[in-house]
Amino acid sequence: MLNNLTGWHFLIILVIVLLLFGAPKLPGLARSLGQSMKIFKNEIKSDKDDADTTGTAGDSSKAAGTADPSTKS
Repeated sequence: MLNNLTGWHFLIILVIVLLLFGAPKLPGLARSLGQSMKIFKNEIKSDKDDADTTGTAGDSSKAAGTADPSTKS
């Protein structure tokens, strides 16, 4: 989809963004976007860390031979 866009297309998009938001608001908009991306990356990283920790703990308890209390025979 983006393969057909050239430098002129990006220039036109930039001009439209400048007209819509105005030059004074762009630094605040970019700062807000950067903070949002940083928060998003941190949340993704913490979710992966939680999944790794949970997966490792669950595997070690099964390997040790302890019974899972939620399963009843």
